[in-house]
Amino acid sequence: MLWIKSLHIVLIASWFAGLFYLPRIFVNLAMETDPAATARLLIMARKLFRFMTFIAVPALACGLWLWLVVGIGAGQGWMHAKLFIVVLLIAYNAYCGVLLRTFERGENKRSHKWYRMFNELPVLGLMGAVLLVVIKPF
Repeated sequence: MLWIKSLHIVLIASWFAGLFYLPRIFVNLAMETDPAATARLLIMARKLFRFMTFIAVPALACGLWLWLVVGIGAGQGWMHAKLFIVVLLIAYNAYCGVLLRTFERGENKRSHKWYRMFNELPVLGLMGAVLLVVIKPF
């Protein structure tokens, strides 16, 4: 079980690296006017999106294993709240893909300031999930 838990933590940290960095690339894309720089940023964004989406699958699988097979948090309110945050983070990941396709089509209408605010959302998700797991308030 400790091997699965360790793997889960490492994979979640890797997924969050993408959740934190991809919107920063979006900030730069929203400000960029040079076509060559835009093309380079889009390549980076595509590769990062593929990596973070790929790594999320085993991260979530390990978490499900810990919950459903090992029984960590089974029937406890904090786990339900954490799972809600996880669903929101999965939706955030998917929406990053939507935003990436918008940039690829050259149809972005949002400012770099909007992307700076959007970039902070996974921090709140991580903070909420960690607090729920560590403190187990209910």
